[in-house]
Amino acid sequence: MEWPLVKFLLWGLLLFVQIHEHKACIEDERMGLLELKAFLKSKTNHTKPLLPTWVNDTKSECCSWERVKCSTSTGHVIKLTLTSINQEQTFEDNWYINISLFQPFKELRNLDLSDNKIAGWLGNKESNCLSKMSKLAHLNLSWNHFDKEILRFLGALPVLKFLNLSYNHMEGPLSSHELVNLSNLEVLILQGNGLNGSLPFKDMANFSSLKILDLSENSFTGCIPPYIGALSSLKAPSLYSNPLNGTLPTRESNCLSKMSKLGHLDLHWNQFGKKILRFLGALPVLKFLDLSYNSMEGPLSSHELVNLNNLEVLILQGNGLNGSLPFKDMANFSNLKILDLSENSFTGSIPPYIGALSSLKALSLYSNKLNRTLPIREMCALKKLEELDLGGNNFEGILPPCLTNLTSLRLLDISYNRFSGNLSLSPVANWTSLEYIDLSYNLFEGLFSFSLFANHSKLKVIKLFNDNNKLDIEIENPNWDPSFQLKVLLLSNCSLNKSTGNIPKFLFDQHELEVVDISHNKLNGSFPIWLLENNTRLQMLSLRSNSFAGQFHLPSYRSMDLRWLDVSDNNLDGQLQENIGKIIPKLESLNLSRNYFEGNLPSSIGNMSNLENLDLSFNKFSGEVPMELVANCTRLDILRLSNNYFHGEIFSKNFKKYFFSLELNNNYFTGTLPVVQLKVIYLDISNNHMSGIIPVWMVNNSDAMIIDLSNNFFEGKIPCGQISTLNLSYNLLSGLLPTCLNLEHAWHLLLRGNNLIGSLPKAVLNASNLVTLDIRDNSFSGNIPKEIDRFSNLRVLLLSGNQFSGMIPKQLCWLKKISIMDLSRNFFSGTIPYCFYNISFGKQAASEFVYGDYSIGSSGFFLPYKYLLNKDRQIEGTNFHFNIPIEIEFLTKYRSNLYHGLILDMMSTLDLSFNKLTGEIPPELGRLSSIFSLNLSHNQLNGSIPKTFSDLTQLESLDLSQNNLSGEIPSVLIDLTFLAVFTVAHNNLSGKVPDMKKQFSTFGESSYEGNPFLCGPPLKKSCTVIDESPPSPQKSSEASDGKCVLYINHHWRKRCFNLVEDRMYWCYYFALNTLKGLTSSCLFVWTKKKDEHIKEEGATPVSISPAKTAPIAEKTLHSSSVTKPVKLREPIPEDQQRELFKWMLEEKRKIKPKDPEEKKRIDGESHSQTVYSSETYP
Repeated sequence: MEWPLVKFLLWGLLLFVQIHEHKACIEDERMGLLELKAFLKSKTNHTKPLLPTWVNDTKSECCSWERVKCSTSTGHVIKLTLTSINQEQTFEDNWYINISLFQPFKELRNLDLSDNKIAGWLGNKESNCLSKMSKLAHLNLSWNHFDKEILRFLGALPVLKFLNLSYNHMEGPLSSHELVNLSNLEVLILQGNGLNGSLPFKDMANFSSLKILDLSENSFTGCIPPYIGALSSLKAPSLYSNPLNGTLPTRESNCLSKMSKLGHLDLHWNQFGKKILRFLGALPVLKFLDLSYNSMEGPLSSHELVNLNNLEVLILQGNGLNGSLPFKDMANFSNLKILDLSENSFTGSIPPYIGALSSLKALSLYSNKLNRTLPIREMCALKKLEELDLGGNNFEGILPPCLTNLTSLRLLDISYNRFSGNLSLSPVANWTSLEYIDLSYNLFEGLFSFSLFANHSKLKVIKLFNDNNKLDIEIENPNWDPSFQLKVLLLSNCSLNKSTGNIPKFLFDQHELEVVDISHNKLNGSFPIWLLENNTRLQMLSLRSNSFAGQFHLPSYRSMDLRWLDVSDNNLDGQLQENIGKIIPKLESLNLSRNYFEGNLPSSIGNMSNLENLDLSFNKFSGEVPMELVANCTRLDILRLSNNYFHGEIFSKNFKKYFFSLELNNNYFTGTLPVVQLKVIYLDISNNHMSGIIPVWMVNNSDAMIIDLSNNFFEGKIPCGQISTLNLSYNLLSGLLPTCLNLEHAWHLLLRGNNLIGSLPKAVLNASNLVTLDIRDNSFSGNIPKEIDRFSNLRVLLLSGNQFSGMIPKQLCWLKKISIMDLSRNFFSGTIPYCFYNISFGKQAASEFVYGDYSIGSSGFFLPYKYLLNKDRQIEGTNFHFNIPIEIEFLTKYRSNLYHGLILDMMSTLDLSFNKLTGEIPPELGRLSSIFSLNLSHNQLNGSIPKTFSDLTQLESLDLSQNNLSGEIPSVLIDLTFLAVFTVAHNNLSGKVPDMKKQFSTFGESSYEGNPFLCGPPLKKSCTVIDESPPSPQKSSEASDGKCVLYINHHWRKRCFNLVEDRMYWCYYFALNTLKGLTSSCLFVWTKKKDEHIKEEGATPVSISPAKTAPIAEKTLHSSSVTKPVKLREPIPEDQQRELFKWMLEEKRKIKPKDPEEKKRIDGESHSQTVYSSETYP
């Protein structure tokens, strides 16, 4: 017994001596390390200590220094890991390293210099230094700036076996002289360079020892050359993500049979067709084949899959394969363990032949067009199945109960299907081996108790998004204790604890959570700070759209890894913590919108240097925006501060220059736009107090898509440039539209409520892609040009409140996609084009909607839950959407309404009111069956109301008032079941009004007033005795009994009454001209007092303009007609006299009388209209 003990002690002593024999490192190598540090330090310009453990102290053991590994037996340095030093320091770009610095390390075997921006060695004359590194076998130079010349240089390393040059700056084809002397390599990685041309297998024929070759993510073209057969030791070539295509000729394909060791082949992201499958069948020991994303199209057949039956892994994801699933032709694939056919277009059901794949462990059919129910017996026979991904199809029916046989199941994804039934009756409770389960977006209904997961001790991921409102998740009842520790919990819109609204109690026992989404569940209570305290590795938390209330406080310690936080759309209030930026410095996305937060933003928010998305909109924040936010958060792409009470100037010299989306609208920001160009795709500064001119870069920005500067105080002219959506409405802009405005790719142009003048320039008429044109309430004039028919895509045309004149051109009828047209409050004359029935007015298909929700980015991330299928499972964050900021305000149903988004897409209206249109209403307008609102009021139309209007089945508002219409009101109009507003007041209509049935029972007397020959309810005049003739004047006592009949034909009757009317106006204007001096003086005094009053208010005197003050349905007096002083003793032109009269009438309307009777009298005068019609007189 003594000898074994002695033997054991001797071995222990020997081991101790071996470990401690060379405790001190070699002095020459210690000094060499210090020289290397000094050289590296000379290449940096950062004050942070470099390699702080490398100190010139003889008592410091260099073998224990960071990034250094020594041999335990000799003490020599054998490995240097100098990767990513540039993450700790700021290196010069394209710096060169002195290779002689590595000469002291004679036993160096592994050198890692990756990710350091190195461009090459210091002088090729020292290339012989490499030959002295006789032990160096492993060299990693990836993620640097080397070019192809480095390959010849490295040929001097005598025993190099492993070389990684991925992600450098190599470009062009590889040739033999660059690969010479590298034939001893076993591993060569050239991934992610700019290499192109044909694959270099011909020049690598003597690489007999090469086992792993990675040429992926380059630009090699052509087919796989036959010389690949010479690489007989090759085990795992990686050629993915090149534009390779084609195959070997049949006579040369036998070269692959010589590759007896090639078992792993990755060719994904190339352009091989299905023919490559037959070609690869010649590889004798191929076990792994990845041909995902290779432009394969059509169905798979037996002759393409022949000779591949030895495969264990087959990945054909993301191709154009279609037809039925090829399981019948794969019946002899008895060794197949992993099959990925996801992201194709296979149709039909899963065929029963799937049962033959008895070795299958992982199956993905995600995102195809498969449907029907699952084959029960065959699916349930796959007892080795560990991963099943059927998501993104149209499978239906219940989950077969026999799936309980799949006891090895670890991953189940059946999301985005039409599975139905009660989840509590499904096999979920029996899959106790589950680690990942996704049941989202199906048709499950009823109550599902979370207690079914009580025994799933391995469960890590639960995803159950719901959108059918028929599934309720009960968390608390019955009482249960979880045996799992989750990493991911996604339970959005699941009606959690519907009866109480309490946050799930089992979360109190979870301590390993990384992602939590319990949004849209109507949960209440205070903010769950304990969720952050218990789960220090939490990266993503979404409590969006619940009812959490009270203060929002985060844990005070700084060790949080939180990257994504969303508490939007709750009832949280109070002020943010002053140190919030220091508590969560790693945050990438923060959404606090739609709450009741108030106070100033803390300056510590600038500490969130990784912040990419920040949404604080729809709160009560106030004060100035801290400059730390817009200056220090350099990665910020999306900034939403809209709908708060922020004020002050935000655009400083330190303001960040690039944003994907910058939304500052509906605040109180002041100041001017920055002179220095911002790169922004979506910019909204509307509804603020900003002023100054619009800089040229704002509309001449190639990055910008949408710019909204409406409702501010910008002035001057519109600069030249191009933009897709531009909203400058309600500013103080003036002058002509620039002819250099490039609207070739514009979608929406909104210029309402400015002081723009002139006619429509050609620049606007060339905008063939324009969808919205709103130039209302300006001073545009002239005729509508005939070239307006170029607007073939126009949906909304708004020209009201200008000075356009002439006839309405028939070319408007060719704009067939129009849904909203407003030409009101102009001076158009002539007749209404009958061809308006050609316009869609709301008939567009749903696919043509253009005002809806658009995505501009997303916040979320992938977590590497990799299983056999080797896929990163996406953890969805929030898609950042925006509505194209087009709000159209127009008058319908006597109300000014705002329409936007999909509502605007579905709205349709035609408004021709307040013009000088004459003639009859075209009966063809009755063919506008989809129109909602029709307004032809305040014109000079005559004739009868077309009976075809009864075909306007969607009509909600019809206004024909203030015209010269005659005849009866068609009784068939009572069939307009959606009609909410109807008026024919102040015309010459006669006869009985439509019966008070259906919608007409809601219309009062005001709808018919001003038509003395109408009768019947709701009018007071009865139709019991109908007197067709007008009432005769009563005779006076002095009148004679003689009678006389005066007959004048239709033509001369009109001329007679027109003459009388002209003489009346002549007398009126004669009297007015007599007082011209007095009128001019009053007008001048009124203008002066108006300007003085404006100055007293602290504003700049401006002309009266319909831009921001005029009611939509009223014609306003243009500023030039009012504010320009008229010289004394100069006759007022007739057109100005008419305008003055209209203005005086509108000013009279604005007077608020104290007496109600006086108000009624004024209203009656303002709405009265004298109508001269030959039809009224005998």
